[in-house]
This record gives sequence, C-alpha cells and structure tokens, in this order.
Amino acid sequence: MNWIQLISDKRLGLEDYHNPHSGVRSDFQRDFDRLVFSSPFRRLQNKTQVFPLPGSIFVHNRLTHSMEVSSVGRSMANEVSMSLRNKYTDADTLLKLESISEIVGAACLAHDLGNPPFGHSGEKAISAFFFEGEGRVLENELSPSQWTDLTHFEGNANSLRLLTHQFRGRRKGGFAMTYSMLASIVKYPYESALAGEKSKFGFFSSEVETFKRIATELGLKELPGKNGETRYARHPLVYIVEAADDICYQVMDIEDAHKLKIISTDQVTKVLMGFFPPERQQQMQRAMRHVDDPNEIIAYLRSCVIGILVQECAQTFVNHESELLQGTFKGSLIDNISPLAKQAYRNCSDLAWAKIYRAEEVVNVELAGNRIITFLLEKLIHAVRFPELNYSKLLLSQIPQQYDTNAPTLFEKIQAVLDHISGMTDVYALNLYRKLYGMSLPAV
Repeated sequence: MNWIQLISDKRLGLEDYHNPHSGVRSDFQRDFDRLVFSSPFRRLQNKTQVFPLPGSIFVHNRLTHSMEVSSVGRSMANEVSMSLRNKYTDADTLLKLESISEIVGAACLAHDLGNPPFGHSGEKAISAFFFEGEGRVLENELSPSQWTDLTHFEGNANSLRLLTHQFRGRRKGGFAMTYSMLASIVKYPYESALAGEKSKFGFFSSEVETFKRIATELGLKELPGKNGETRYARHPLVYIVEAADDICYQVMDIEDAHKLKIISTDQVTKVLMGFFPPERQQQMQRAMRHVDDPNEIIAYLRSCVIGILVQECAQTFVNHESELLQGTFKGSLIDNISPLAKQAYRNCSDLAWAKIYRAEEVVNVELAGNRIITFLLEKLIHAVRFPELNYSKLLLSQIPQQYDTNAPTLFEKIQAVLDHISGMTDVYALNLYRKLYGMSLPAV
C-alpha cells in the first residue's frame, strides 16, 4: 500500500462527478462539515456513552465523546504528518500527507454513528435477540452470512452502512463521503463470518461489494479468509482513529466517574500520575498545589495524560509506518507504546473495569436498554414479517419512510428495523417502549 493511492478524495456514488480542484475547502473538510450538520450526528447528543443521561452532573454522551475523539485524532494525525513529511521528498506524496489530519478528524466524528441507543449494551441486546432470544426462529430463513451479521451485530459495521447505504428517497452513495474517510472508520475490514469470539467485524453482507470497491480504489491489501470470505488489511489511518477513541474513552470515563464520586480523587490521581517518570511527576505536583478544586486537578492530569498518549501513539505510527503500509503491523498503536505508558494505560483499564463498568448506574442502563431494545425488536420484526395484520399496519406506519420495511427479502426488512432502532436516541426508544408496552420505566 502507498500514500498516493491511500489518500483519495473521490466520493462514493459521485465518482463520475469527481473534480480534484473544486473550491477552497478540501473534499475531506467537506466530509467533516457534512457530518457536523447531519441528523445522525446531532442524535448522538441523546445517546448514552457510559453513564445514564441526563443527570445533575454533566457526563459524556456519544456526541461529546465523538467531538473529543476528533480533536485528539487530528492532533495525533498532525504529529504523524509532520514527521512523515520529513521522510518523503516527492511532491505528490507530500501533498497527500497534508490531508491526513482532515481525513482522521472526519473519521473520528463518524466512528460511532452506527451505534444503537444505551451504549454498548444496545449492540449486545441486538445480537442476543437473535442468538438466544425470540429471533432464533429466523435462522432457517436467512443465509449463513446474514445470520452471522445479526448474531454478531456490530456498531462499526453499522456506521459504514449508515454512511454508504442508499436509503429510500436518498441519493446514491449515501452520504457520498470520500473513499479514504470511509476506509478510515473500518476497524475490522472483514465480514461477520470472521468475527470470532469478540464479535467484531467491519461490514454487513449487504455492504461487502461497497467495501470491495473502496478497497480496490485505495489499494488496500487483500488477505486470505478461512473459506474465501472478504478480508483486507486496515487502512493505516484506522490506527490513528482507533487510538484516539481508546485514549478518550479510557481517560474520560475515569474523569466522569470521578465527577460522579464513583472513584476517589486519590485513586484517579495515582493512576493518572503513573504515565509519567518521577521528575515529571514532581513538576506536576508543584502545578497542582495552586489548584484547590479536585475536578480541576483531575482535568489537569487528564490533559497531561492525553498529551503524552498522543505523542506516544504518533511516534509509534511513524516508527512502524512500513509495517502499516505492508499490512503486517500487529495489535493497536497503544499496544506498542513505551512500557511506562503502556502499563499506566493498563492500570486505567483495570480501574475502569473494577469501578466503572460494573457500577450500579451503568448496569441499570444496560438492564433497561436490553429490555427496551429486545421488546422493540420483537414488535417491529413481527410487524415486518406479518404486515397484513392490523396491529402491524399501525406500527409500520410510524416508521420513517427512508427505512424500507416493504423490501423484497426478509433480511432487508430486518435491516430496515435495525436501521430504525439504531437511529433512535435513548429517550425516543424509551418513549416508544412506554407507548407500546403501556407502562413506565425509571428514567435512564
């Protein structure tokens, strides 16, 4: 793989209209702006990140998380770009490298667009509905690849679908994003048959041909699948998007937990200080003596940690650039940072699992989300299977027209239901549940 081919401003669905010299804004900046003004991006403000929304203390939602990931990703990409520009001499490659930060910034904004409401529990609820719930009866009516799409439902794959699928009444190519931006959000560039125990994959069977077109245009390295499945090496910029996401959710979840008094100031201070050698810690301690507010102290430490992780990950990318371009790089950027920072990051992860993700507030969201999404799936999938029933007609009339519940195949009808549910905010899903079920739930 090479940067000349990997950086392409050609737009999906608008290939015949491609003009490489159109206007002051680059096409990658247009990607960013188009996402900011889009309805799916706005809806992220009412989707849970980890802690329940709303609350008396402001914590992150999917929107604020995505904006922070974009900020961190652009910073990291700028450092990578500056270093790589010192390595290359040909004008064409240098010009391409200038676009890295814009591509990464847009990809970071888009990376969570396909996630359903109620955080990661929403993904789990959809998968569980099919592999252990009422949806099991559908297995014999679907192909093996379609079934694995459903039983391993993945927000990352759904983000690609949301951006590329031609929903009813919409234009060809979906959001008509650039090829490079689309490739940069696909963390797992293979289909669901290769998802494995972690249930991670990058595109549904309905988007296989779309991703093949993207991969061919960008020269992504094709890798062998177990049984001929579609599988490629990652676009190198995926590693920057992934690292920015990892940094933000790990550090910001801990800061949110501190604000909610789930983790003490001393605990957070200790784990964040672990990223730095003793001499740097002494400097930071002196700076913190001038601040009395515990939240401001943690915010200061958080900014220092993000800064060091951005530097570490950017340097790792530059050091391993040849492996990234060959498709042979192992693990993530964070897996390959210096031992001190890597251990400190692992300590953050251990603290988060011990104190945050099993906290009562978080588990309550998961329980409510599972119950709500499971119920909505039961009702909506029954309606698309038996549309002639009076109740089905009433229910289907409430689904936005862009979701084609009259599609010719069962799988397409199920996808329309999943598209609808994935686009819901937490509050919308809860209110629909209440309307259909006729009861109230605690606020989430």
